[in-house]
Order: sequence, then C-alpha cells, then structure tokens
Amino acid sequence: MKEIITSPNAPKAAGPYSTAVRQNGFVFLSGQIPLDPKTMQLVTGGIEEQTARVIENLQAVLESAGLTLRDVVKTTVFLKDMNNFSRMNETYAKYFGDHPPARSTVEVARLPRDVQVEIEAIAIDSSKQ
Repeated sequence: MKEIITSPNAPKAAGPYSTAVRQNGFVFLSGQIPLDPKTMQLVTGGIEEQTARVIENLQAVLESAGLTLRDVVKTTVFLKDMNNFSRMNETYAKYFGDHPPARSTVEVARLPRDVQVEIEAIAIDSSKQ
C-alpha cells in the first residue's frame, strides 16, 4: 500500500506531487532544492551552502519516514553548472561519508527558482520488507 510522507521540518511540496512515497519497502524522495523550511526562502551562499540545505531537507523527510541518510541507496544530483561538481561533491561527502549511495550527477539547463542544485533520493526501509 502506498504511503505519502511529509515532514514539518522540510519544505512542503510546491505542486501536485508528494514529498516522499513509501511502497514495497522503498521510500522515493522527490527532489529537494535549497529552501529554508521555516521561511520557504532560498538559502544564501554558494553551491556548498545550497548543497548542505538540500541534504538537510532530505534528512528531514527521511526522519519523518523513520529513516536516515544511511538508508539511502541512490541519489540523483541535478547541477546548474558542472563546474560546481567538485565543490558540491565535498559538501555531499560530509553528509554521506563512509556510506555513500549509488549516484548520478547531471548538468541541467535550469532548475526551479534558478537554484544551483537539486537532489532526489531513493531509500530502503528494511523494516517494511
């Protein structure tokens, strides 16, 4: 059975989609952009600050699902400029450390609200299998 997951500590969905969906032991997290969940305003700063906010938003959604970043098995990173890859990667590594998921990183022409980075994720909820 499909379960919709929301978090009071992450930005609300800005359209007709769910922040996350749990089904058959998987949790699919919609892409997060660097919005402060309290103000719904974009964080200031460069790619490092934006990447940190995005991952913290993902963490908040995972926590609402009873999961952590360790449960993430796949991410997709969308970058506005691939020249920011190494700086994004350094921040990303601080959060995933010794348990990195599989990942794809692609450069895109444009992202919502003209942000520099968006990340989506898939996690496994082993308690539901």
